Amino acid sequence: MATHRDPTGAATAPTERDRAKAERQDALLRGAARLFAAGGFDGVSLEDLGSAVGITGPAVYRHFASKRALLGAILLRASEDLLAGGRHVLEGATDAGAQLRRLVDFHVEFALADADVIRVQDRELAHLSDDDRHRVRRLQREYVDLWIDVLQRVHPGRDRADLRVRAHAGFGLINSTPYSVRALRDVPADADVHGILADMAVAALATP
Repeated sequence: MATHRDPTGAATAPTERDRAKAERQDALLRGAARLFAAGGFDGVSLEDLGSAVGITGPAVYRHFASKRALLGAILLRASEDLLAGGRHVLEGATDAGAQLRRLVDFHVEFALADADVIRVQDRELAHLSDDDRHRVRRLQREYVDLWIDVLQRVHPGRDRADLRVRAHAGFGLINSTPYSVRALRDVPADADVHGILADMAVAALATP
């Protein structure tokens, strides 16, 4: 939530109205991600977005300047969260194998919790404004570089171009699985999807 300041510039505690607005914005981001993932950016109307959180279509403009701005907010938040989270999980770990496992576990958790966002990111980058698209891609490159730095310690004899291919292959394995798991009706509800997926990704990425 954004920091609020009084006329003197001092930080103030958020009001109940501020909290309600932040909660509505968060609900809009999540609802829009779900709708964009299911119907595509062009297939979702302003009225659809409002209905997803119990407001009118025009009321969406109280929170976001346009449908495109809402899409940008979804993908920028996801990219920022991935980069910040990736940096955080690497803190305190010095062993390359442990770092790789931490990154994989973190990304698997994100993929399973935010599969809609991943699908939107895969399909809707072209609909972003130029500024938002450049920012998203810069954040994504920085996140990939985190993985390459760790993989370079796991595979010291390989160049960064080779490791970049490995990193993106790992993302492909992790990011696609939540969709396939949803489609498999015989997967038990208590199946350790996270553990299976993380073990497979680590095994693939650590292979010489």
